[in-house]
Amino acid sequence: MSELSYMDKLLDEVEVEWKELGEVATLQRGRVMSRGYLNENPGKYPVYSSQTANNGKIGSIDTFDFEGEYVNWTTDGANAGTVFYRTGKFSITNVSGLIKINDTLNLNYKYLFYWLSTEAKKHVYAGMGNPKLMSNQVAKIPIPIPPIRIQTEIVRILDTFTELTAELTAELTARQQQYAYYRKQLLTFEEGDAVWKKLGDVAKKISSGGTPKTGIAEYWDGGTIPWMSSGEVNLKSVYETEKYITESGLKNSSAKIVPKNSIVIALAGQGTTRGKVARTRIDLTTNQSLAFLTFDEAQINSDYVYYFLETQYENLRQISSGSGTRGGLNLKMISNYEIPIPALAEQKRIVSILDKFDALTTSLTEGLPREIELRQQQYEYYRDLLLSFPKPEVATHD
Repeated sequence: MSELSYMDKLLDEVEVEWKELGEVATLQRGRVMSRGYLNENPGKYPVYSSQTANNGKIGSIDTFDFEGEYVNWTTDGANAGTVFYRTGKFSITNVSGLIKINDTLNLNYKYLFYWLSTEAKKHVYAGMGNPKLMSNQVAKIPIPIPPIRIQTEIVRILDTFTELTAELTAELTARQQQYAYYRKQLLTFEEGDAVWKKLGDVAKKISSGGTPKTGIAEYWDGGTIPWMSSGEVNLKSVYETEKYITESGLKNSSAKIVPKNSIVIALAGQGTTRGKVARTRIDLTTNQSLAFLTFDEAQINSDYVYYFLETQYENLRQISSGSGTRGGLNLKMISNYEIPIPALAEQKRIVSILDKFDALTTSLTEGLPREIELRQQQYEYYRDLLLSFPKPEVATHD
């Protein structure tokens, strides 16, 4: 029997009772806990707040407010409406809410968690620029309640998909750690195995780009020349850009054609962008906050330079601090930066190994990230299928 026919049979003619959450569960908020309080009361019991990173955990203290099985949601901020399944001993802050089911013989916690994962964010109030999902709003969320055996089977199926994704994510983390280890080993040279040279001495060209005036339509409208912004350095390997400029925009600005297989370094940019490096896989142009480096591939493998400079992120940021630079890199700093240059054959060997790891750990078209994305899409498909109960008919009056 196929998965789809099995699910059709599972849900066929199932009687579903719809109730508002407040009718079947008790809702409450957490308490105010400052960073100072967390630091002064260290312990083993987790404290959850309104963030989503680290599963919502912001610290641990020596006491706990709750023990058992619950569903937890974030009440305030950008993550309002995010839902978590909680067990054990823990506490929550005042920007977090907790749901305690009144009768677990009729409603399964995990089932409720999966349902609210799809529904809670639909009820977030975003007025005044501060998204909120308060207890009175959560209490009104309609909950479909099929027989408990159906809830249990839905949970079993969705847990299976969740576990598969978790296993792939753990595998990806392990491979990323392995990648970092081998990259460090491959790019660490014994004396005599490589010659340290300044980038300015081994690059054919080091320059920066420019931005055509945004108010002039002929520089942008209908453009066919890829134009790379600072944030796109995070792509690492650049096959396309979000924006394009015209020939007129190129001629009337300091933008320059950057040939494919060049290296791009962020001189400046928002947050953590400065110091990041990417390799171009197409001819393009860049803005003025990006430096580009071209190489004679018969002498220097540009991908080797990319992989080495990836390991130099912290050093590049450090040298760009102070000295009146306002925390930015410049072309002189890039030109004077030294890198180890082994024999060309060794450069190519290193690139071949690291390319395989890179595809496995970062590629969105192959490797583990793609596999995780497909599993997530599969999970969401079956979740929506399993939780697509017909809404109760609303009586009308003539």
